[in-house]
Amino acid sequence: MPLRYSLERYAMFIQTEGTPNPHTLKFVPGCPVMKSGTANFTHRDDTARSPLAQRLFEIRGLSGVFLGADFITASKDENLDWEVMKPQILGAIMDHLSSGKPVMLDENGDDPAVEAEESDSITAQIKELLDTRVRPAVAQDGGDIIFHAFEDGIVYLHMQGACAGCPSSTATLKDGIENMLRHYIPEVLEVRAVV
Repeated sequence: MPLRYSLERYAMFIQTEGTPNPHTLKFVPGCPVMKSGTANFTHRDDTARSPLAQRLFEIRGLSGVFLGADFITASKDENLDWEVMKPQILGAIMDHLSSGKPVMLDENGDDPAVEAEESDSITAQIKELLDTRVRPAVAQDGGDIIFHAFEDGIVYLHMQGACAGCPSSTATLKDGIENMLRHYIPEVLEVRAVV
């Protein structure tokens, strides 16, 4: 059951939701986070284009930040406790969003539609199925799955947010995504994750 946190001063409610990944929590501020696309940050050094991600990485023990359309997922080191980290993350998100500072310095996040050529119809079919059937479902769990390549019958996908490092990610890839893609596109033989 989602928890609600609020600070009267900001008049903002942020829901927190668990994800299938025990080291990742989903924070839903009730307002848009990204104007388009998504953004994934796995290292503090990579946050130059996101003031929000920079602010969150100031929290000791944070190992990842994923920005979606209307949510933020935060991942922590295994040895730390959510009871200690959650209030710090909530405070940082609230402070940043209420300050009026941008979430991203450039208007758009990572646009998976631009990452691969659309020249072949099989790739277009794979991306269409991922965009319409897979990505909305994994977004509910605080993550994203990005098409990387289709080569020799193998679909390569990059898992982000709560999906990265999730104990059930292999089952999601093999039992869910691979079976669906093979059903609709006979040319697909296998699905593999890329790091």
